[in-house]
Formats: sequence, structure tokens, C-alpha cells
Amino acid sequence: MKNALIIFARNPVIGKVKTRLAAEAGNDKAFEIYVKLLYHTYGCTKNIPCEKYLYLTDFKDEDLFDENYRQELQSGKDLGEKMKNAFNDLKRSGFEKILLIGTDCPELNAEILNQAFDKLDEAEFVLGPAKDGGYYLIGLKENSDSLFENISWSTNEVLEQTIKKIDSISKNYSLLEQLSDIDDLSDLNRSGFA
Repeated sequence: MKNALIIFARNPVIGKVKTRLAAEAGNDKAFEIYVKLLYHTYGCTKNIPCEKYLYLTDFKDEDLFDENYRQELQSGKDLGEKMKNAFNDLKRSGFEKILLIGTDCPELNAEILNQAFDKLDEAEFVLGPAKDGGYYLIGLKENSDSLFENISWSTNEVLEQTIKKIDSISKNYSLLEQLSDIDDLSDLNRSGFA
């Protein structure tokens, strides 16, 4: 089985990352937390037995992660189109099970990622619900562009709308455990990640 993991990340540039957190805690603190989250994500993905792709927002950066991560640039006008394009790229490359994660989830670990790949043995899709109503992980065995279209991104309806889309095409999905993202200062304080 040819498996791939996509990590969506912003290039670590002060003033361009964790903007909601920066509005409350300042750019320096937001940057420090973002870099910690980025390397937490590296730590929990580096030993996963699959091909790894780091999709960055602005430019390829050989200082990030290691040579086992192929770097690509995100393309599309919004988050949904960017994710859809990344999945389509890897589907065209022949991957069968593909997971996509971001870098906002300090509770994510290798066990959960391996579990997500396992769940794709039984289901067409796997979702990792976030406590804010979004998801920290989406995985698929087959393409479905509709999952990334007409979704109210960055709202508490993302997970619910995505599940409705899966139901509407009569496919099955599996849910992972619910985890917390860090988007703002209250998330950070609750997480104990700082």
C-alpha cells in the first residue's frame, strides 16, 4: 500500500504566522509558539512509514525538517482549493492512502497518525475532529473534490459540513479522537504548550 502524509505549513516568518495569537500575545511570542508547533509536528511524523510532503505557503526552505520530506508549494485561492490540489497531486502520483495535517495541534502524535492510516483500510475517509469544530486531520483513499468546496473555512462548522458532504456521496468515514488546536491565546493557555 502506497501511503503519503501531507503537512500544510506556513513558512516561519515573524509577523506572518499565528496571526490570531499574535494579535493578543505579540508577533515574537506567536512566532516562538509556531516554531515549537512546527517541530512538534516534525517529531511526531518523522518515523511514520510513508512518503512525506511538506507543503509550504511561500517558498521552499531546506532548513526545515530533513531530506525525507519532499517540499512543495501550496496552490489555490483558499484553504479548500489548496488541500484539494495537494490531494490531487499525490493521487496522480499513485498514492493510495493520503493523510493531510496542519501544524496547530500539540496533542497530535505518531500513534494517532498510524491509527488514521489503519482506519483507511475500512473507510474511504478519516477525520480528526478538533474541539473548535474543525478538523486537525483529513485522510482519504479516493478523490472527492466536493469535500473541499463550499466549506465555511475557519468556522466551527467545518467538520459538520465535511461529514454532510461525505454522507451526500454515500461514502463511509471514520473519526479519530477529538484534539485541541492552538489558534489564539485562550487555546494556548488551556494547552499548557507554552
